[in-house]
Amino acid sequence: MIQLKNFFDFLKKRKISFFTGVPDSILKEFSMYIKYNKIKHIIATNEGSAVALAAGYFLSQNKIPAIYLQNSGLGNAINPLVSILHKKVYSIPSLLIIGWRGAPGFKDEPQHLTKGMITKKLLKLSGIKYCELNSEKNFNQLSKLISYSKKNNSPVACLIKKNTFFKYQKKHKFEKKIHQSLKRSFFIKELLKKSQNSKIISTTGYISRELFRLSPDNKKKNNFYVVGGMGHCSMIALGYSLYGNKKVICLDGDGSMLMHLGSIFTIGQNAKNNLKYILLNNNSHESVGGQETYLNSLNLKNISKEFNFEKYYLIKNRRELKSKLHNFLFSPKKSFLEVKMSNANENHLLGRPKNFIDIKKKFMNKS
Repeated sequence: MIQLKNFFDFLKKRKISFFTGVPDSILKEFSMYIKYNKIKHIIATNEGSAVALAAGYFLSQNKIPAIYLQNSGLGNAINPLVSILHKKVYSIPSLLIIGWRGAPGFKDEPQHLTKGMITKKLLKLSGIKYCELNSEKNFNQLSKLISYSKKNNSPVACLIKKNTFFKYQKKHKFEKKIHQSLKRSFFIKELLKKSQNSKIISTTGYISRELFRLSPDNKKKNNFYVVGGMGHCSMIALGYSLYGNKKVICLDGDGSMLMHLGSIFTIGQNAKNNLKYILLNNNSHESVGGQETYLNSLNLKNISKEFNFEKYYLIKNRRELKSKLHNFLFSPKKSFLEVKMSNANENHLLGRPKNFIDIKKKFMNKS
């Protein structure tokens, strides 16, 4: 295993001091160390943006940047990696620090297994040299890779499996406990009561897991859990809603929405009134360490209006929940609902959806 201080000291000696990326569960301790030690970093909305930001840093400072991400985000990162940073284009050095979900020999969720199996192949096809970083004994190998990156002006990568880093000792707490009176579970219970037979399409992480846990068996057939592909829940909901009149509820999160914000614009331009977009906003990447998304700095009422939604609703507490949720669900207008959520939830109680083919078949059944 690796002590975080030793890892960051190792990188500092090699003049790597700028970090950008998207928080990841395997790299949770890594991200917390960055946060609490005030290391220069920027959380990007998606992995491709992080790669582009890193390229800009190099062009300005002529220093190697570090880009952290989960391997599921390699798909987002590949485009700028091979069409901007690649040695046959602008030849920009960088270090990718990749949390390796679905690594061979590790038990993981089905949505991670294929990407885990092809991660090395993707890197190889992209011309990116890599190493596995399992312990501090691998520092010498990583050092050689970084030297290669500098000499050849080329991206390199290190793959990090689950439990590679020792736990960071500073007890984590969220910076802002916003609107603690309204928990995610309480809202979803109320939504299930009022949604009747509506179809619900939910985003990755705790939101889908909470919906799965709380839905009665006779309502689970109406749910589609977007367990992978963070940020794509809203477009799946749009695609489904366009070709029928059944009410469709998109249950999105702030990190997911920001990852592909343009999708909300597409919904505003193209959705029918049967699609109801709900944003559960706790201003954090809750499932991967609680890093802030800073979404609370945006005026979503104005943004939704500019994106062509006709009606914006805001729920901040339990007192507002019943009446506003009812008005939103039964509004004849194209509507956007923002729900200010607590980030203090009982996440240890959450199960995980399984049997995805069965879930798909039941969701598609028209009876």
